[in-house]
Amino acid sequence: MAFNDSEFSFEIMGTLGTLSTSKAGWTTDLKLVSWGGRPPKYDIRSWSPDAKKMGKGITLSTEELIALKNLLASIEIPEN
Repeated sequence: MAFNDSEFSFEIMGTLGTLSTSKAGWTTDLKLVSWGGRPPKYDIRSWSPDAKKMGKGITLSTEELIALKNLLASIEIPEN
């Protein structure tokens, strides 16, 4: 899916996974997104059901995604 206007454009290259879904149908996804025609980066944010609207999020390079993966793997999460 691509979106373009005179000041802002993005193209979703793929959805890698969904972290959560709200009652309104918005999903928090890990996607590969090209912003402004630049090479795609990994992106975690909330998206409307039609993927035309988005919430605040974070965009990561491949190196940053690998660093995040390693950081998360090192965290000890207590069992409930």
